[in-house]
Amino acid sequence: MALHGSLEPSVQHHQVSKAGEGGRKAPDTARLEATLGHSFSDKALLATALTHMSAEDSRLASYQRLEFLGDRVLGLSIADMLFQRYPQSEEGNLSRRLADLVRKETCADVAQGWNLGQFMRLGEGEILGGARKNKAILADACEAIIGAVFLDGGYEAARGLVERGFGERLMKPVRPLRDAKTALQEWAQGKGYPTPTYTERGRSGPDHAPVFVVAARITGLTDAEARGPSKRLAEQAAAEAFLRREGLWNDNPEGDDV
Repeated sequence: MALHGSLEPSVQHHQVSKAGEGGRKAPDTARLEATLGHSFSDKALLATALTHMSAEDSRLASYQRLEFLGDRVLGLSIADMLFQRYPQSEEGNLSRRLADLVRKETCADVAQGWNLGQFMRLGEGEILGGARKNKAILADACEAIIGAVFLDGGYEAARGLVERGFGERLMKPVRPLRDAKTALQEWAQGKGYPTPTYTERGRSGPDHAPVFVVAARITGLTDAEARGPSKRLAEQAAAEAFLRREGLWNDNPEGDDV
């Protein structure tokens, strides 16, 4: 594949330099390949996808680049699957489902189902700190595995992996949105953005009937502004405005159009 060459310096020709942590033999990844349902032609891709930055001197030798690629492949695969599975759903509902399925917590759960933790190459400090069960690390490794399968076998192989790992979750009812601030925070976390913040931008009206203007802010995205009779309600309105703009909120947030 054309994309394969782009990772050659850090992935294709990368050789695992450490036989295992603490002198232990590296785990046999054949069991993992059987679980994934994909046998790697290039075993170095799988080795890199399982290598945390703490196990190597160079970040380029870790799974970070594969994680970056896998995140995009996961999003495309889930969007493709949702588009096929729910032909009557509107864009907003599909977006809500997508955000729920690609969030870090979901990826970590899938990684646990694959037992990725026991196969990962980690620095001694990370091992002692319980990194094999760390959800953030497992989520990143899940995306790295998807990226590695994409490079090794192409989009159909990666999509098949995503379908096997995420397929049952695809069929579940979409999680009902709660209050707008909670929903916005969960969406931001799932997409890897910083936690939303709220800034008061103005206040008008008499003391007995004030009107607050508040902006919901997520670094890297455009602010959303709204008004309310109190700061709390203005913050909720701003969060709702943000979600509406992203296609993740409607007038009946607990309803499902599928």
